[in-house]
Amino acid sequence: MKAKRTNQSDSSKKGKPDFESGKFPIAGIGASAGGLEALEQFLKNVPEKSGIGYVIIQHLDPTQKGMLPELLQRVSNMPVHQVKDLMKVKPDCVYVIPPNKNISIFKGILHLFDPIETRGFRLPIDFFLRSLADDLKEFSVGIILSGMGSDGSSGIKTIKEKNGIVLVQKPETARFDSMPRSAIESGMVDIVASPEALPSELIDFLKQIPVVKSNRSSEIKDHSAFEKIIILLRTQTGNDFSLYKKNTIYRRIERRMGIHRIDKIVSYVHFLQENPKEIHILFKELMIGVTKFFRDIPVWERLIEKELPVLINQVKPHSQLRAWIPGCSTGEEAYSLAILFKEALEKTHSNPGISLQIFATDIDSDSIEIARKGLFTGNIISDVSPQRLNRFFIKTEDGYRISEEIREMIVFAQHNIIMHPPFTNIHLISCRNLLIYMDSELQRKLLGLFYYSLNQEGILLLGTSETLGTQNHLFTPLDSSLKIFKRTSALLNPLLMDFPSSFSQTAENYNENTKQEKPIMNIQNHADQLLLNQFAPAGVLVNENGDILYISGRTGKYLEPAVGKANLNIFAMLRPGYQNDFVICFRKALRNKEAVILHHVKTGTNEDSLTLNVTIHWIHKPEPLYGKLMIIFSEIPKTVEPNSPKKKGKTSPTNNREAELEEELQHSREQMQNIMEEMQTSQEELKSTNEELQSTNEELQSTNEELMTSKEEMQSLNEELQTVNAELLAKVDDYSRVNNDMKNLLNSTDIATLFLDKELNIRRYTNQATKIFKLIKSDIGRPFTDQVSQLIYPDLPDDALQVLKTLIFIEKQIPTKDGRWFSIRIMPYRTLDDRIDGLVITFIDISELKQVEENLLKMNLENMNLVKSSSNPILKISGNRKIIDINPPAETFFGKSSKEVKGQDFIKLFIPENLQQKAQKKITSLLSKQENAPVKMKVIAADNKEVYTMWSVYASFNNQEFLSAVISITKQ
Repeated sequence: MKAKRTNQSDSSKKGKPDFESGKFPIAGIGASAGGLEALEQFLKNVPEKSGIGYVIIQHLDPTQKGMLPELLQRVSNMPVHQVKDLMKVKPDCVYVIPPNKNISIFKGILHLFDPIETRGFRLPIDFFLRSLADDLKEFSVGIILSGMGSDGSSGIKTIKEKNGIVLVQKPETARFDSMPRSAIESGMVDIVASPEALPSELIDFLKQIPVVKSNRSSEIKDHSAFEKIIILLRTQTGNDFSLYKKNTIYRRIERRMGIHRIDKIVSYVHFLQENPKEIHILFKELMIGVTKFFRDIPVWERLIEKELPVLINQVKPHSQLRAWIPGCSTGEEAYSLAILFKEALEKTHSNPGISLQIFATDIDSDSIEIARKGLFTGNIISDVSPQRLNRFFIKTEDGYRISEEIREMIVFAQHNIIMHPPFTNIHLISCRNLLIYMDSELQRKLLGLFYYSLNQEGILLLGTSETLGTQNHLFTPLDSSLKIFKRTSALLNPLLMDFPSSFSQTAENYNENTKQEKPIMNIQNHADQLLLNQFAPAGVLVNENGDILYISGRTGKYLEPAVGKANLNIFAMLRPGYQNDFVICFRKALRNKEAVILHHVKTGTNEDSLTLNVTIHWIHKPEPLYGKLMIIFSEIPKTVEPNSPKKKGKTSPTNNREAELEEELQHSREQMQNIMEEMQTSQEELKSTNEELQSTNEELQSTNEELMTSKEEMQSLNEELQTVNAELLAKVDDYSRVNNDMKNLLNSTDIATLFLDKELNIRRYTNQATKIFKLIKSDIGRPFTDQVSQLIYPDLPDDALQVLKTLIFIEKQIPTKDGRWFSIRIMPYRTLDDRIDGLVITFIDISELKQVEENLLKMNLENMNLVKSSSNPILKISGNRKIIDINPPAETFFGKSSKEVKGQDFIKLFIPENLQQKAQKKITSLLSKQENAPVKMKVIAADNKEVYTMWSVYASFNNQEFLSAVISITKQ
């Protein structure tokens, strides 16, 4: 057995997704009520490159729009998508089921289905996990998180059957622990942890599991360690797995090694020796019982249509069919067969009194205990039709309980098919999906065992992946595709079969040519038999109701069949003469649990009359007959009286007395007969009353079932409301966060803001607004026009109404009574769907700006006065050499007014053309050096005279950028 890693490259590939083949693990995550919190905790801890695809199945309200993807996207680094039909699953992506849909997967592509179940009976998690297991097999991962009910517990069984992985949230960390607990109780869980720890546990588990190769049996190096595990299992559990398929056992061992992060099988042997509980867990891992009601529907349809009617018609009336289901697991298949037999028997009316006895066995005692209870979760509604549910199941708070009429047909027993004796005289054996776990030698042995157990023409059912192998001469196929076979008449010597050692005979001592020795004559047996036949009284064994169970001896003198429908009841079959006395004595024996003797009763048979002693004996022992009654008929021989002469004409006093006594006796009998008739009438009335009570009880039961159905629907609705509530809480948290952000933003801007509705009532305000209006919290909802403010703005209400009417904003600068200034902006309040729902009025304090503006105006006036009062011509130019203004002396000097020259280039206007380029360079040089040195310049003065002047340039800069300049001109 390969326990060591061959090299580093091989080690690195263990457990990692096989991207080259296009396969990678896909995790189906099931959650219900309280699942949003668990999902957020799970996804928050999933690494960005885990190599796994995640499909989330949650119970959602079918009438509400799904908000789950956007809520999960906030906490996940992976892209989150709401599933659309035919969407392909990719690794490192999250897919969320949409509301009112079922989801399945085929070849890695998601398919959406409209649910056919009514609301409250849907099991979308089971539906998806089953398809996931069928599609991905060992790459399938099932994860069960918080939720109510048991949805998912059936789907994880299918995943385990396909060698997938199952993880469950620790119930203590779940808001609702029903789903996690139901999954854990199924015994199919690999890892139980909190939602935060599940991602790392899953990834570590995948890394730890080696790739199972098809030729592993030839590669096993440490065979000794493997055999030691088999020995430990046999010692601890009493079950021998040496003839099971090595690959199957090794896969289960590797799974347990992966959970405990053990990389060597030798180390795992030591771990088993130190932890006996792990041996039991490994045993449970090997005993994975995956079953469900009516699994492989075509097989059951063939049984009810052909095979069962044939078996029923073959047996004698009032006899019993016997069936054996080895490896029954938790009993679903046994109950399915019993239900099918009941339905087939109703269709076949030709053979009355037929019953079915099913022996359902399994090696796992826990599974047998579950099967005996006959209690199943609500998940079975996906496998059992509503008609069968109503008829053969009883709805309880815990799920569905099998009805008594079906439960009584089945005997569940712990039985090791390899070590214990088989059942015999069997008409039908159903051993499905058990042989696939065993090697060919054990398969051959068990098929021979089934042949021995079956009656001639008996039926054998195998799993869809199982074959007869070398034992095909023992069975004839009835339907090869469905693996239904019939026992042949092949000669098979039981002594040459490999029976379990506890009951097999030694084949070496058998010789076909030697005749069997005649049994030694036993005188005691012969004598006992003769006494029973010749001298023992006739007797009848009955139950407490008088139904005849067994007849010993000849009872024709004392009993006769009743007229009408066949009735094997002692009260109906008694010959006339002592029925009334017998009834009284029978009740006394039943009541006192003792023997009662009825002396010297007479009964007539045709022309003769008999005198009997009838003993009614209540049986204490042996145990199987406890509570039954034995009726013994002892005939009293007639006494022959000697002949005596009779005197004619005289009557003896003795004869008169006898006649009187006979009359009294006859009268008493008539009275008793009347009493009996009255009793029968009372019994009929009581029976009628009982029927009415039963009818009332059925009505109450029906009402109770309806209430239970309503309760389930309410529970489902409650789960959906829990989910919606969780989503809404998340939204409320978002809105609260946004509200806090907006509040802090508005406060940080230091802008007073009023939010008004359409009636100009205050909806909200910022803290800065209280410095303008006398606002308190109770003012919310009141008209803002009622508020006293410092603003000198009487037109504010009219402007607000105008904005509501025209939807055009208004902006004004308004002073206050205390000297402050505000820039007031009135705008419509628009919702996200572009609907006008009031006004927003902002008040920006511009008092400082107003003060600066006044100072600038004052400074400009002073500068203008200085310029105008100067005797020298002065020009003010802009950064692009355009004339801004000239003073009166300049107007006189150049012979042009200020209006004429504003906006023109002063060089082109006042410098001769041949000197313009030179003058431009000088000015540019002065401006670049930021110097105020005088420059000699020839200009065009009034009357187009060219005059030499001295220019003084005073420039203004802003961050080295030229803004404007003042040029003072002096004549030279």
